[in-house]
Amino acid sequence: MFELAIIGAWAEFTLRWLHVVTAIAWIGSSFYFIALDLGLHRDRNLASGADGEEWQVHGGGFYHIQKYLVAPASMPDHLVWFKWESYATWLSGFALMAMVYYLGSEFYLIDPNVLDLAPWQAIALSVASLAIGWVIYDTICKLFVAANQTLVMIALFAVLVAMAYFYASVFSGRAAMIHLGAWTATIMSANVFMLIIPNQKIVVADLKAGRRPDPKYGKIAKQRSTHNNYLTLPVIFLMLSNHYPLAFGTQYTWIIASLVFLMGVTIRHYFNSNHARTGNPTWTWAVTVVIFIVIMWLSIAPARSPEEDVASLPPAVARFAQAEEFAQVHEVVMGRCSMCHAEQPVYPGINWAPRGLCPEKLSSRRRLPWHGDRADVWRACHRNDDGPAPYVQGQAAREWLRRSPAYPGVPRSWRRR
Repeated sequence: MFELAIIGAWAEFTLRWLHVVTAIAWIGSSFYFIALDLGLHRDRNLASGADGEEWQVHGGGFYHIQKYLVAPASMPDHLVWFKWESYATWLSGFALMAMVYYLGSEFYLIDPNVLDLAPWQAIALSVASLAIGWVIYDTICKLFVAANQTLVMIALFAVLVAMAYFYASVFSGRAAMIHLGAWTATIMSANVFMLIIPNQKIVVADLKAGRRPDPKYGKIAKQRSTHNNYLTLPVIFLMLSNHYPLAFGTQYTWIIASLVFLMGVTIRHYFNSNHARTGNPTWTWAVTVVIFIVIMWLSIAPARSPEEDVASLPPAVARFAQAEEFAQVHEVVMGRCSMCHAEQPVYPGINWAPRGLCPEKLSSRRRLPWHGDRADVWRACHRNDDGPAPYVQGQAAREWLRRSPAYPGVPRSWRRR
């Protein structure tokens, strides 16, 4: 079992590394081409018939780049397609989400305080939401491809806020952030896979066959590329958020996530305007700072008292917090269990929290009652004094545990396993 745990940990590390590397490649190429397209000099009458050109220097060499609105008079023998960066990023990201949030659904995906789901229900909601979210987004874009794109972006932002609220209503705060990022990344990658690349292939095929390509394909690709440009920075924030509880450990997670997308718009607007030489909108940085200050405030407001926490618990769970043994059990958990059950355990020979239980999941006054019927807590409190975990012993812990609605018998979460 120890060897399997080691293999699993390294597999997750490898997937995370691959995901970061491919994301860097995709985002880097995307930012480069957006900057290149916006910075082209289109005021020159080029003999080649190109729409614009740009001279660049890098790595000791000079590059002369030209862009054709459709294609040159004759197609080159070899074309470089920028697509695998997108595909590899999504595939590695989904595999990583499956390993962390699907295989560890009871630890990272499900929060009984939000919605008490069985693992299969949570996973089904996760997968279905990615597909349904894409269909909604794609439908809006297709219906209004010729409309005012600013209004289309506002409509899509409304859909995004709705998705953020949905995820925060069914998953843990951490999972809600990750899923909103996964949904957005799915849109970005699907734009490449299902529209941008296929449309470009149609244009290439028409040119090779001597036909004049329909300009609508370029218009559609431009719309989706613009969306990807503005979605990139928020996705990075959401993917990093799972390492910072301040970002997801609040009832306002969905508002924070929505505001992050507004920051992405203001930041990209500044750089896009500079690349296009249409101005220097420094006001966007002031707006960004204000939005970020609001996010920081939301991450800690309101600070509810333990009494308010207990009062807000469901009756079956409140029984644990109101039990006379609870204060002593809470002290035991905080003073003894945290040696092993921590993000970075200090007990010799323990490299990670056993069963994935750490203070943020077990030891707080808010969270501890929810785990009164967990199988691992049940086993730990019923070990013999000479067992491997004597620090969880004591009559008080056993008496507190016996107040579980599932007692007598096997705990509900144990029966689910």
